[in-house]
Parts: sequence; structure tokens; C-alpha cells
Amino acid sequence: MSEAICELNVTADDADWLAALARTLVEERLVACANILPVRSVYRWDSATQDHPESRAAFHTRLALFDQVAARVSEAHPYDVPALFAVPLAAVSDSYRLWVLDQTQRPNRAERTGA
Repeated sequence: MSEAICELNVTADDADWLAALARTLVEERLVACANILPVRSVYRWDSATQDHPESRAAFHTRLALFDQVAARVSEAHPYDVPALFAVPLAAVSDSYRLWVLDQTQRPNRAERTGA
């Protein structure tokens, strides 16, 4: 069975902050790439409905790296409760899956290096 990859999504109110986070995660080989897009978020917070522009980063990585990426994002994120979730990619071209795997570290290597 081939190793699964996923799209890990994170929102924030600052696209530049997300781009800096993306560069860090790519350099650390925790994610292969990121797409950063503007979004409009509607949600309840502090007993009131909020409606704000935000940005969303879609990171492509190994599903097995989710916990490590989530920990790295959570320690740096300015929100108390950042939206952070992964969607396994059920259908993806072999060449792209292999590229993502080649660009990211193996989870056991990440544990040994303390990333």
C-alpha cells in the first residue's frame, strides 16, 4: 500500500504570516508546498457571530506528518483556536504523490531530529 498524502488547511488573518509559516515548513521539509488564498470566514466567537476576511493555506504533505505539522503550527499561530485540519487525498497522480513524498521528511526522521 502506498503512503498517503493530504491537504492540511490552516486559516489566519494575515496572508504574509501564512507565507512566512509556509516557507518555514517547506524549509523544514514538513510540507512540500503551500497554496495561500483569500477566504471569508463566518463563525461564532465570544458569543457573537463573526464575519471576517482571512487567508487559508493549503499545505500538501504526508498524512503521517499531521501531528508534527499541527504542533509546529499551533506553537506559532496567533489564534487561540486555529482552524487546522487535514483532508486525505483519495485520488492523486502518481508523479505528484511521489514528488510530495520526496520533498518531505519521513515521520521517524522528524522524531529523531526533533523537528
